Amino acid sequence: MPLQIIPDAKKDIPQDQIYEKFTIDRPGKIIFVGHHLSTKTTIRCLIRTISLYGAELELSPHTPMPDHFFLEVLGIHDQIGCTFIRREAEKVTVGFNMLIDPEFLHHVVRLSFEL
Repeated sequence: MPLQIIPDAKKDIPQDQIYEKFTIDRPGKIIFVGHHLSTKTTIRCLIRTISLYGAELELSPHTPMPDHFFLEVLGIHDQIGCTFIRREAEKVTVGFNMLIDPEFLHHVVRLSFEL
């Protein structure tokens, strides 16, 4: 008897839309990864939403976006490794290279309410 295959209801949904998104509207910094992992170039951005998987950023549509970079939420000195997913004018969707820790996400979301 063959194994029963249970269909995955989320397989047709893009990864960045599966996880719950939290609106934080906090300033952030995009840190370019340069030669030998140097991090000299930075760009300011606004982090609109964040989830365990990724974030939606807002920045000038004329600003070039690297494929891989670090994201820093201002006020929190941890850098999150990110990969560019898509861009729609000022809105940039990025995925984190690893799912972030739920406690870290809770800390970031809680910070936005303390302002």
